[in-house]
Amino acid sequence: MTLSLPAVNLQTGAEFGDMTQILRNLGSCPPCFEFGTICEFSSRGYDVQKGTVLFFLKLGPSPFLLTYSFGHYLYPKALKTGNDIFGYNYHTMMFNGLYANAYLGRYNLPPYEGDDQTYFQRLVTEGKAADLAAAQALAESTWVWPYRNDNLIMKWNDAWLANQDCDGDGLLDRHYGFTSYLDSGAWLTNHQSGTYEVNGNIYFWNYFVKIVAVSQNDRLVNEIWYKPDGTEIGPAIWGEFAIIQEVYNDTGTGDHGILYRSPAGPGLGKNW
Repeated sequence: MTLSLPAVNLQTGAEFGDMTQILRNLGSCPPCFEFGTICEFSSRGYDVQKGTVLFFLKLGPSPFLLTYSFGHYLYPKALKTGNDIFGYNYHTMMFNGLYANAYLGRYNLPPYEGDDQTYFQRLVTEGKAADLAAAQALAESTWVWPYRNDNLIMKWNDAWLANQDCDGDGLLDRHYGFTSYLDSGAWLTNHQSGTYEVNGNIYFWNYFVKIVAVSQNDRLVNEIWYKPDGTEIGPAIWGEFAIIQEVYNDTGTGDHGILYRSPAGPGLGKNW
């Protein structure tokens, strides 16, 4: 399969140059910077009057493999399309799995699969711990361990975490084109759910939250973000973000419905 790209304008006599930079200058990242699945460069013609060279990409091994970050359980494996063993699908910008598995990989630990003793034994077998007691202590030392049986679905946009590497640092881009998340339009949603037991009764709960990046012109007052005109955006979280909607349901407590709705509106995909 060959993919044709828009012509790249070159000055007369210009050398072939750094192809990666030329392709980035097209205004978007070509497929070869997604998970290292593509990239064999070739030129297929030169238009003297227009001064353009046409470039083509062919499916094949890529010299621009994007890997999991150093220290991650899956490092140095390459990122691929589809769900990984933890539940992340970086291509579709989504996580679907157990809450703890959204973070265990960053501790260089394997994914949890639902049984504590099996997990502790795996830590020993993989050399993460000397014995089962040490394995249990290791797992419990992570802040996510109490949430190992809860479910989590996360969705985000490319400003939060893109599925491409446009800046060439070997990592998936965050707030590409901006020095920080401010004004980037980044957003994230979390949908958590689980069960708990009280006096032999099983109760179900779920929690949903929308989080957006704020603007550099917004004001933070007593841990609440406000628009320049004074309209409340929402409670601050992670510095440059605000919560714009929270929903909680619990069959044990009777809670049902919206906990918080931003006066500025709960919609995503707009600059705050």
